[in-house]
Amino acid sequence: MTESAIETLNRARASLVRERDTLARRIAGMDLAPVTMAEDLTRILVAIETLDRALTAEGQPYLPPMSAD
Repeated sequence: MTESAIETLNRARASLVRERDTLARRIAGMDLAPVTMAEDLTRILVAIETLDRALTAEGQPYLPPMSAD
């Protein structure tokens, strides 16, 4: 896999993580969230895991940025 393809996978992962966080905040703000929102969240989580597996298979596992403590 080319470096460009790996970068594309990482960008796709970052996009899904933002979507996951946005959806989680929406769910957290509701008294009763519809089950469909939980299903959407599950699909996003599965997609992130799939991208993580693809990156690992290419020898480029996702590593979170180092925090500056």
